Amino acid sequence: MTITMYKASVPVFSAMLKALHHVLSKAERHAGESGADLGAYLSARLAADMLPLRAQVQIATDHAKGASCRLSGREIPSFPDDETDFAALHARIAKTRDLLKSLSKEEFAGSEDREVVLKMRQGELRFTGEQYLLHFAMPNFYFHVTTAYGILRHLGVPLGKTDFFGRG
Repeated sequence: MTITMYKASVPVFSAMLKALHHVLSKAERHAGESGADLGAYLSARLAADMLPLRAQVQIATDHAKGASCRLSGREIPSFPDDETDFAALHARIAKTRDLLKSLSKEEFAGSEDREVVLKMRQGELRFTGEQYLLHFAMPNFYFHVTTAYGILRHLGVPLGKTDFFGRG
């Protein structure tokens, strides 16, 4: 059996978003137990020129919904970036996972060859669906999920590799 664009995207995005939910939940528990300021976690960064935790979660969900919708031929829903607490970040992850659940395998038929055009500040980027998923969407998605994990780990949240995969 060959891997499909659906299998390479929707279940992967969904599983990693579930893991991101787990990591955020673990951060909330840690803050409660240690007396850390949970609100400060939202604006924490790994480096001054990097985006804060809140933005890492927002962008990860944007890549999951954007890639899945582009590949399935659906309109990409707009989520305002207005989350100000962990509950709102969890809700955003849940909303993205619900969107992913609504997509069917059939909607992805032929998407490996579908042209994907992204309008960027520096101009347009053009891909086949396969190139877009494997060389742009997935790397960006994993970058932001990993950075969110790294920020929380840096803040002392007791996370391990199994937590990254939602099994800790």
